[in-house]
Amino acid sequence: MNIELTETIKKLEKYNQSEIINLMKNVYTNEELDKITKQIDGLDMEQVMDLYNNATKIPDVSKNKIEHIGYTNLSTLDEEKFKEFKTAGEDIIKANKYAVITMAGGQGTRLGHKGPKGTFKINTINGEKYLFQVIIESLMKANEKYGVTIPWYVMTSDDNNNQTIDSLESHNYFGYDKDKVKFFKQGKVPMVKVDGNIVVDENKLIKEASDGNGSIYKSLKRAGILEQMKNDGIEWIFVGGVDNILLRIVDPILVGLTSTEGNLISSKSVVKNNPQEKVGVFCKLNGVPKVIEYTELPTEMAEDIDENGQLKFGEVNILSHLFNIKALEKLADVKLPYHTAFKKSNYLDKDGKLVEVTEPNAYKFESYIFDGFSFFDNMSILRVKREEEFAPIKNASGSDSPETAINLYNEYVKKYNK
Repeated sequence: MNIELTETIKKLEKYNQSEIINLMKNVYTNEELDKITKQIDGLDMEQVMDLYNNATKIPDVSKNKIEHIGYTNLSTLDEEKFKEFKTAGEDIIKANKYAVITMAGGQGTRLGHKGPKGTFKINTINGEKYLFQVIIESLMKANEKYGVTIPWYVMTSDDNNNQTIDSLESHNYFGYDKDKVKFFKQGKVPMVKVDGNIVVDENKLIKEASDGNGSIYKSLKRAGILEQMKNDGIEWIFVGGVDNILLRIVDPILVGLTSTEGNLISSKSVVKNNPQEKVGVFCKLNGVPKVIEYTELPTEMAEDIDENGQLKFGEVNILSHLFNIKALEKLADVKLPYHTAFKKSNYLDKDGKLVEVTEPNAYKFESYIFDGFSFFDNMSILRVKREEEFAPIKNASGSDSPETAINLYNEYVKKYNK
């Protein structure tokens, strides 16, 4: 056994990784040992095991101070304020200080689609379109309107990066300037079984799962994109998901509101359908901005109304965010909390036999982009109409499905002749 392998096994022994150790000693070929050793050496084992040790701990929210957060309602803006925000936002966009990031690291599995979610095709009143195509068409309309070419950054994952690039290239980026499109990958964290052993997959490598959209901050820095943005004079960056086909990715009102209010971050919201709707809502938690999940918001607070008869905690997060470059730089160097999901994961046992599971058996760790909001004293919230800006495609059928999203999209197109 060489010195490098000996050191790797010592590292694993410290964290009681008996299954991987047995595989390395008794099952792996020399070539397989080289691959797994390099992978292990690149892991922060202390972080991984700390996540595992805290996986089942339920956060104590009893001491948290949850408060209403202020917002600006787009539909009730007076004409003077509307013009002020619109002018300020348009000036920023026209000055080439604006960029867009699309988070597109997921696959279309839940939709029955093989491939990156952005390559899923929908049939709209304007014809068949890929989700990426919908985004690009929005960018091109903005470019024409403001006389610019907005840089577009796409966050992929190891699972879909090559497929995403190949698909966009095969469609010639749907007419967009290829030089203005850049890709970067989100981070990964190993999955850990309930017994504490890290999952080894059928390829005899540690199974690393994408670590959530909160990894965007560090991933931007790691890929050198933050530095590139600064060099290009970009000051404001919109971040949204790939699956909301009514997402308004270039909105001067949001840009103008945020810059005028002197905030470094902002988000759009829609009104909660009812107190029990299973969505995350904006609030202030212990004095700073936060998105609180429906599972964490006490029932009496979820039902609480203000003097106008509206829900105090009714601003739904629709994954429509704006950041100043200074905010992204700050968040690239902070440590976000991780959230735990219990998932099914096939694995190799200590003897190299593939175990196929039928029930959840492993922890997956994710950070969320909105956890970054808590590192700022305040943020701007712009309330918009759900039927005009929120048509997500999450499920194959039922709510938030292609059918419901396309209906909303078609109604919007007919109403506004877009």
